[in-house]
Amino acid sequence: MELDDHAEDLASDLGVDKEEVTSDLQNLVEYSVPVDEAKQSLRRKYGDGASGGSGAPSSKEIGDITPDDGNVTVTGTVLTAGKRSIRYQGSDHVIVEGELADETGTIDYTAWEDFGLSPGDTITAGNAGVREWDGEPELNLGESTSLSFVDESLQLTQEIGGEATLADLQTGDRARVVEVAVLECERRTIDGRDGETEILSGVVGDESGRLPFTNWDPAPEIEDGGPVRIENAYVQEFRGVPEVNVSEFSTVTELDREIEVGADTTTMAVGEAVATGGIYDVELVGNVIAVRDGSGLIQRCPECYRVIQKGQCRTHGDVDGIDDLRVKAILDDGTGTVTVVLDDELTAAVYGGTLEDALEQAREAMDQSVVADTIRERIVGREFSVRGHLSVDEYGANLDAERFGESDDDPQARARAFLEAVEKVAEIDDGADAEEVDA
Repeated sequence: MELDDHAEDLASDLGVDKEEVTSDLQNLVEYSVPVDEAKQSLRRKYGDGASGGSGAPSSKEIGDITPDDGNVTVTGTVLTAGKRSIRYQGSDHVIVEGELADETGTIDYTAWEDFGLSPGDTITAGNAGVREWDGEPELNLGESTSLSFVDESLQLTQEIGGEATLADLQTGDRARVVEVAVLECERRTIDGRDGETEILSGVVGDESGRLPFTNWDPAPEIEDGGPVRIENAYVQEFRGVPEVNVSEFSTVTELDREIEVGADTTTMAVGEAVATGGIYDVELVGNVIAVRDGSGLIQRCPECYRVIQKGQCRTHGDVDGIDDLRVKAILDDGTGTVTVVLDDELTAAVYGGTLEDALEQAREAMDQSVVADTIRERIVGREFSVRGHLSVDEYGANLDAERFGESDDDPQARARAFLEAVEKVAEIDDGADAEEVDA
């Protein structure tokens, strides 16, 4: 059944305007709400669902809103408001996204109409739809929403404006403001939604760390590589980590001061790092316990640069492969394991030779696997410190290494520190037990 047919059935059942129902249904489906769930939500909204016989929205404080609410009336202050273009059913829509807050909490919102929202505005939104997004409630402000501006100011603890450091950013953030140094930048052509599109991509940094970015409408201030202030950036996931996205609605301003970029990275246990779900710049220390198949001397597709097997690319079929070097090593520190991927330069370093050396060794042995065997002999069973970008998905945890070297740590000193920590915990527990006995 087409979306229009669902809307017509709902409008007939509920006795409301079809265009209004169609708009609400499209908004929910646009945000990946299943059709049956969206229809049930609209039945609650218009008074023919589990919420009872009245379609009037209830007034709620933001902290009390749950994904089960069909529609609400809420008063709050706009913390952030940023425009973004999305495409739905072949048409482009400009929406406004951000956060709304009162004394009880904060909630994300999406405005499908141009209500003229600006950070600092206090508004009352009547008949605002509620949907679930990533397990949390989110407000949808559309044609059926009555919105008015309020003169009173709320006593908020949240900051208005969306200023953030890179370490503060999380996937799903919208309308953020960051001041960063452009560390890496390249212009490239991709197959976008309107055909071939030129974008900028690279890495930005500030005192708190580094993150990848994509600039969808190339800004000369970014391409020049200077320190910049980016307003109305949004954050999406890229290889398991947050990525700063700069759109045509973002404002990029060159700064007249330098941005200090933190040189240090976060050092974590492997298990702790994997539990984050992905982190862009992290250092792990552990023992290499294995070198996986697909390491050493490999061939790549000349079109997509993916690794090929027996001259076959999964995308481009029969190809003449390009020789390359790579290592996929399993790192274990006792708390977890991760696959560490070394590029050609790092692989050449641990192999102790160039790509030409590896090709010569493979020709002499008439077996390219000897290159991987040499690498195994050099690194398996030894402790390494690895810095890079960790991604976690259904296939496991992978760390794309930027630095790979033998650990400077003294294993005995680390073991002593661990035992001392265990002994302190035991002493605290013994003291607690003694107090209970005395009591």
